[in-house]
Amino acid sequence: MTTNVAVIGASMTQFGQRDAWVRELLAEAGAACLDDAGVDPESVEHCYVSNMASGEFEGMTGVPNALAHDLDCLPAYTQRVDQTSSSGGAGMYAAWQSIASGASEMTLLVGGEKMTHRSTSEATDIIASLTHPVEYKHGVTLPSFAGLTARLYLDGYDAPRESLGKVAVKNHKNGVDNPHAQFRKEVDLETVLESPIVADPLRLYDFCPITDGSAALLFCPESIAKEYTDEYAVIAGVGGATDTHVVHERSDPTTMNGVVESGRQAYERSGYDPDDIDVAELHDMFTILEFLQMEGLGFAEPGKAWKATEDGRTERDGELPINTSGGLKSKGHPLGASGVAQGYEIYKQVLGEAGPRQVDADVGLACNVGGFGNCVITTIMEAGA
Repeated sequence: MTTNVAVIGASMTQFGQRDAWVRELLAEAGAACLDDAGVDPESVEHCYVSNMASGEFEGMTGVPNALAHDLDCLPAYTQRVDQTSSSGGAGMYAAWQSIASGASEMTLLVGGEKMTHRSTSEATDIIASLTHPVEYKHGVTLPSFAGLTARLYLDGYDAPRESLGKVAVKNHKNGVDNPHAQFRKEVDLETVLESPIVADPLRLYDFCPITDGSAALLFCPESIAKEYTDEYAVIAGVGGATDTHVVHERSDPTTMNGVVESGRQAYERSGYDPDDIDVAELHDMFTILEFLQMEGLGFAEPGKAWKATEDGRTERDGELPINTSGGLKSKGHPLGASGVAQGYEIYKQVLGEAGPRQVDADVGLACNVGGFGNCVITTIMEAGA
């Protein structure tokens, strides 16, 4: 029998350029999360760290056991979770499994990455190493995939270029009210559409920034959650899936099968369907990804996500608010932390603790994408009883 899994604490550090290494960032978020839940470090039985590339970025490995030491969580079992840019979501899946299986009664998940000390070209090269070697040796990067797919989508569905720009405008507007966001400044559509081209048709403002930061969540069985708090969230459903490693092998690059399958699993486990979701955090590393995830998760018909955006459906006051946190676009994208930060936002939303970002939400969904849809985790969270 699977144990119902509750989230009883959450934290998120300031995202952006931080004068701290990954070990310090992880400890900052972990300590804040335990404090938020009122749980002593020695109560932690499992300690997971979502991190893609501390070795490549900093030459630092062994970060989970270092974190357990720094937080005084000994002798907790530790594990690093690396699933490229969906490491945070994969960490949520692993933490859910550890509680649901009965292996742990208190699991701390901390996601973090330190990236800004590297140049843009260096960081891009590290991230591009997740691509297939055949593609990588030809200079293919994730931005180039995004540009090719965006062109295919716009041409195939007769979507206006402005619709992608409106994703960036919306998410920057939402980020203004997120005190942890890297960019807390609105941008207008003209600025987005006139910014430098990066991968045609995508321009600078269609891409998320390089970011330092961390976030954390604390998991336990729902049966003991009320020993710590009257306000908690429950993981209603979670799913994970893998798509082709070589993007050109997909029959339709505008359909992200990993999103479709992980969403199907999460909906099935939770008993919810797309119409039940009140708020969603989607992995907008590039603006086009917001459209592809909306469609893959059933929030819009294929080729129709751009219309939902144009109609204001995804605005904070719309039918389905998307990326109330500002998304990766405004909030920032410290690889291993991003999926955990998505969980943080959904946790805050379903508990009614999101401040000026708050929407009317009892059920929320987070979708964390690795690579260009190579691996995907979808998590559905609801307010506890």
